[in-house]
Amino acid sequence: MSDRDATGDGTDRCRLCGTPLSGASERAADGFCSSGCRDIAAEYGTGDDAGPRSTDQPADASPDATAETDGTVRTFFRVDGMHSASCEAYLESVAEGRDGVRDAEASYVTETVRVDHDPDRIGADALEDALSTLGYTAYRREDASADEDTGGTRRSREMDGLRKRRADDMLEMRYVVGVVFGSFLLLPFVAVFYPMYLTAFTDWGAIAHFEGSFTGFSGSLYLPLFVVLTGAIVYLTGGPVLRGAYVSLKLRRPTTDLLAALTILGAYTYASITAALGRTDVYFDLTIVVASLVMGATYYESTVKRRATDRLTDLTVSQVDTARLYAEDGSTTEIPVADLESGDRLLVREGERIPVDGRLAEGECTVDEAVVTGESLPVPKEAGDEVVGGSVVTTDAAVVDVGERTTSSIERLTRVVWNVQSADHGVTRRADELAARLVPAVLAVAALVGVGAALTGAGTTATALAALMTLMVACPWALGFATPYSVATSLEAALERGIVVFDETVFERLRAIDVVVFDKTGTLTTGEMSVREADAPDDLLAAAAALEQRAAHPAAAAIAAAFGDGSETTGEADGAARADGGSAAASDLEVREFHTHATGVEGIVDGRRVVVGHPDLFRERGWTLEDGLETRLERAREAGRLPVVVGRDGDAEGLVIVGDEPREGWEETVTALSESGVEVVVLTGDDGTAADAFAAHPGVDHVFAGVSPDGKTAAIERLRADGRVAMVGDGTNDAPALAAADLGISLGSGTALAADAADVAIADDDLAAVERAFALARAARGRIRQNLGLAFVYNALAIPPAVLGLVNPLVTTVAVVIGTLLIVGNAERSLLAD
Repeated sequence: MSDRDATGDGTDRCRLCGTPLSGASERAADGFCSSGCRDIAAEYGTGDDAGPRSTDQPADASPDATAETDGTVRTFFRVDGMHSASCEAYLESVAEGRDGVRDAEASYVTETVRVDHDPDRIGADALEDALSTLGYTAYRREDASADEDTGGTRRSREMDGLRKRRADDMLEMRYVVGVVFGSFLLLPFVAVFYPMYLTAFTDWGAIAHFEGSFTGFSGSLYLPLFVVLTGAIVYLTGGPVLRGAYVSLKLRRPTTDLLAALTILGAYTYASITAALGRTDVYFDLTIVVASLVMGATYYESTVKRRATDRLTDLTVSQVDTARLYAEDGSTTEIPVADLESGDRLLVREGERIPVDGRLAEGECTVDEAVVTGESLPVPKEAGDEVVGGSVVTTDAAVVDVGERTTSSIERLTRVVWNVQSADHGVTRRADELAARLVPAVLAVAALVGVGAALTGAGTTATALAALMTLMVACPWALGFATPYSVATSLEAALERGIVVFDETVFERLRAIDVVVFDKTGTLTTGEMSVREADAPDDLLAAAAALEQRAAHPAAAAIAAAFGDGSETTGEADGAARADGGSAAASDLEVREFHTHATGVEGIVDGRRVVVGHPDLFRERGWTLEDGLETRLERAREAGRLPVVVGRDGDAEGLVIVGDEPREGWEETVTALSESGVEVVVLTGDDGTAADAFAAHPGVDHVFAGVSPDGKTAAIERLRADGRVAMVGDGTNDAPALAAADLGISLGSGTALAADAADVAIADDDLAAVERAFALARAARGRIRQNLGLAFVYNALAIPPAVLGLVNPLVTTVAVVIGTLLIVGNAERSLLAD
């Protein structure tokens, strides 16, 4: 087969993930960019029928629009107010109905809409106005937090931005109106109407005095007061419910919003008619209570989701906003990254992130690319080597020539995430599926009752009231309350256990998962280098630590922490475990002529030349390496650890082994998932030896090493062809795979982009919480099923009196109270035994 890009540019690309082979690593073989992609293809196939995939974007790609081959651009919007699959379908129809729009994808799970459009025929501003309809509020994703930068993840900034807070404040205002004004209007019912209605069932004691206490609304000023104020509550408090009902009718897709709206409007219309007739059987109370309860549950759900996003504001941000422009005379000027042009030269100092992709212009340095590639060890770079935006310069400074595309790999990863998120359609709620069957049945029964009343000689008004009464008592409006309330309590239960869930479909998707894919570095491992073993003289280890305190490599930090003094140059430390049982600590050592190299460091410590680093550094200087040392170096590599040689004055005298250790409890987590029938797969950008310990676990079905970020996403796509897949990761490089999976789970130690891409974030960086999330999902299924059943308690209590002709507002209110208390009580029970 041909491995050429589908665009026909003649570039050889990986047969699995579409990465250009010209820029692939030396591990590329047989038409694959890496051994990992080759192994994945051998196990699951290449998916050739779908054509080669590529995540590369055109040169003018930007956060808000991507140029397409036919001249259209892609604009991403966040839309507040989306809460169901019906919202997705409606907003897609709104966008696609505009001239110049080629395609639109909406997702209420991520509250985003992606629109491909011709900018000459319709611009982004016009689309923003079009999508801001019926109470929805749209704004472009790159502007979502422009009003103020609160830090943290993009998701948390969008959810905490000024515009979003205004939307949340409006929701809160609606709820407050329902409670305050509703309570005011319910006072006459509690004080007069309910005791009067009770006389229909008993004349016990003081109750008898209320009989005939209120003769009706005829000629009373109460009628316009109740009609107007109750109408205001219906409009303000019940507005979102009425909007949802309208959308469901427009799409011919009944939802729980329509069930609640039928009850609210039915009760309001019935009460207005009977009040105008001077009767006392007015159901303004039912109108107010149902609207307030449904809106209250929706507000509670929104509040819990907002609390969830608040847990993520301290995650790291991998993108760079400014760049240091490097002039020929050596001067520098800071400019926005957006103003960079191809050919500009940048200065990136040690410890800083490279703003955009490019090439190292001169000299050499070491770059930590883990945030982009997932590889745990920094990579040495020489003049002419490519460097990726978002990676960190760990040794020396880097002079970078900006490439043809003035964007970073992280920006493109962000765009990949946005593309996938916009197509992440939510699962239709089980309650909405019930509503689709119940609405026609309820309307048919109401129509039959009305026809029956008309055939028996009832007048037009009596016929209408009979039909409206049927709607009031037979419509299972409580489904619209039980669903959001149950969802909110489940999300809150997860949050209390350090599991941040962003939408209600997560539990359902968790229960359907067939495969869990784990990233290795930072997920199954701690992601932090530490000294695992040391075999060298104490004074040499102290000297090595004195040098490494001046370096910026993760291995250097581990050695400095283990054998250093905890300061820049002097002091005392506890030391670290040694092979011979001893310990070492640097103290008052004089360091001169310090130099960093791509493979280590060297300097003169207390008058003696000391070298710390890769064996190649010693070979380059002609220093002696003993045969036994070479064997130990190979054993350390095979165990997936990093061996660091230490020596002085021409001889390699010892070895320090640095490693990224597995997380505590990873074996128990994998075992629990495997025993629950879930297949476990491990992906890593490191070499195969680094993952051998995980491959040996009986609960791990497959381990794929040397996998590029694009390869991880391609692996997820291939796995999804055979079942539902969850991805667990922590790095920016994992973000596209997290977004592409049926369910993404990020750990709390992860980057901002990983958290943005995920559906679940483990806020407390606890790997065991992954399995706990699956347990919560199983428990939540039973709970919501119970509450959906309890939602019919209202109808079970209200229908019999209605059939017997004994129903009145007191009966329906009692039914509402009992049904609501049962739902709330059941929902508030603990999901898991702590």
